[in-house]
Amino acid sequence: MMKKRQMVIKQRSRNSNTSSSRTTTSSSSSSSSEISNVRYVECQKNHAANIGGYAVDGCREFMAAGVEGTVDALRCAACGCHRNFHRKEVDTEVVCEYSPPNA
Repeated sequence: MMKKRQMVIKQRSRNSNTSSSRTTTSSSSSSSSEISNVRYVECQKNHAANIGGYAVDGCREFMAAGVEGTVDALRCAACGCHRNFHRKEVDTEVVCEYSPPNA
């Protein structure tokens, strides 16, 4: 009788340009799936850049001003900035199912 085991690996990345990969080789059967969840948090737009200063508006999380698929979906309802000014957080969850070989 083969026992299946499930392993969940969670990884939080603050920078979307960072990537990591892992490869496992074995003589048993396994399957995996990856689930990514993206959130946009505090606004980082410098409102005082034109006068040589630094000032952010204090917006803590992106809230879309419109429904998905419209231009307003990329504008924050709280601060009016484009979504790209908000820091991106990516939560990645990898689920692997593993069946050990018969001994």
